Amino acid sequence: MKLKLPSSVYNWISLWGAVLAVITLFMIIFLFIVSLFHAGGQTYLGLVIYLVLPGFLIFGLLLIPLGMWIKSKRDLRLGIKEKKLPFVDLNIKSHRNAFMIFTIGTVFFLLISAIGSYEAFNFTESVQFCGTLCHKVMNPEYTAYRNSPHARVRCVDCHVGEGADWYVRSKLSGMYQVYAVIANVYPKPIETPIHNLRPARETCEQCHWPEKFYARKLKVQRHYLTDEKNSEWDIHLAIKIGAAYGALGLQEGIHWHINPNVKIEYIYTDEKHQQIPWVKYTNRKNGKVTIYRENGVEEKSLDAKKTSTMDCIACHNRPSHVYNPPAFYINNAITAGKIPQELPEIKFISLKVLEPDFSSDDEAYNSINIGVHDFYKQNYFDSYSSMKNKINKAVAGIWAEFGKNAFPEMKVRWDKYPNNIGHVEFDGCFRCHDDKHVAENGKVISKDCNLCHSIIAQGSPQKLESASVTGMLEFKHPIDISNEWKDGLCTDCHTGLNP
Repeated sequence: MKLKLPSSVYNWISLWGAVLAVITLFMIIFLFIVSLFHAGGQTYLGLVIYLVLPGFLIFGLLLIPLGMWIKSKRDLRLGIKEKKLPFVDLNIKSHRNAFMIFTIGTVFFLLISAIGSYEAFNFTESVQFCGTLCHKVMNPEYTAYRNSPHARVRCVDCHVGEGADWYVRSKLSGMYQVYAVIANVYPKPIETPIHNLRPARETCEQCHWPEKFYARKLKVQRHYLTDEKNSEWDIHLAIKIGAAYGALGLQEGIHWHINPNVKIEYIYTDEKHQQIPWVKYTNRKNGKVTIYRENGVEEKSLDAKKTSTMDCIACHNRPSHVYNPPAFYINNAITAGKIPQELPEIKFISLKVLEPDFSSDDEAYNSINIGVHDFYKQNYFDSYSSMKNKINKAVAGIWAEFGKNAFPEMKVRWDKYPNNIGHVEFDGCFRCHDDKHVAENGKVISKDCNLCHSIIAQGSPQKLESASVTGMLEFKHPIDISNEWKDGLCTDCHTGLNP
């Protein structure tokens, strides 16, 4: 039996709208089923299912009433109809059929819209959406994130956090980012720090409880010198994250800076917060204020500068997106056996071939491969053939570590993003702790090494000096430079390409 509908339904616009809606609906259902059984390509499949196809479905549904309205207007103009839309009479069978279709269709549409909206929300909150949708742009950040301690924490947990207001802000910001990618106007590398980022106390502290940051940590570092034997030099540090005794809480140690009874503000003169000429310390218990100024800096010159309150991000500015310097990741690769330590001067040549600022992955790989092989051909010609397998392994190891920390096409590498934890490749702690920030009473912000860590062992494995767990050693530079290391900063010599 033929289904009877109002005459206004029978027009090409409504017909094409209905066809588009039905086809799109079946595509959504089909692709959703495919996504349940197919693990690959989930990001782009999700983009099509939850964001692209629903737009076509809604467009098709809108064409149906639009076509009916246009046809009704035309019929009225031609005198075929006397009544204007909307006109519904359930006593008329065609109207009754249309009403039932509309009612059932609306309920069904609202149901799948609710499911689709929920899935779309989850999809746009997923790590895959954030990290792989714009693969070229986000590949450096996504790769670093997957190798970070926060690899199991969703991007949105830190970049958005809880609450509808920050969710809306992030999506509005994302609209410009989509435009920047489509129009190819995004910066290379992506600029940091990110402005208008949600305060760390509303994100980081959802997992990390400041009042419980009091444990000390043993850090064991293995370094290799750039001599022929790649001589090993170890250093064991007791990192003073908190006080020596847990009962003292945050009264001392590195995390004293975020003690609830303390407020530290600082003025920075550059966008990356690396130049800090002014520090203000406020004791919240007694209200005492101490201001430290860098030598030669006048208060008037700082009036127009930006002031920031110290929080987690002041030091942990790269918590999930660290690009390690070559001197660091080559050490780790040798320790892990990815680069054979027995290859003479492998530490030296590894750092040498990583010096250029490459423009592409192909250029980087060819330069690393040719550079390492040429070095051994020229300097160890007699034993080159016997070492070739180890040389190939070394090249593979260097390339694997390079791929985690440098991304030529996005102009990303370790020296583009200052990391404020530590003080070797970047000033980090020494931005303030440099013996140059002085208060009116003559007190300085000290750069004494023992403020933040104690050396409990150092030296080569054969001649390792050790102290007791509660004792400490004076730092000994692996290469004898007398006491020069005391007069300057580590960054005066260490560039990330030095051992």
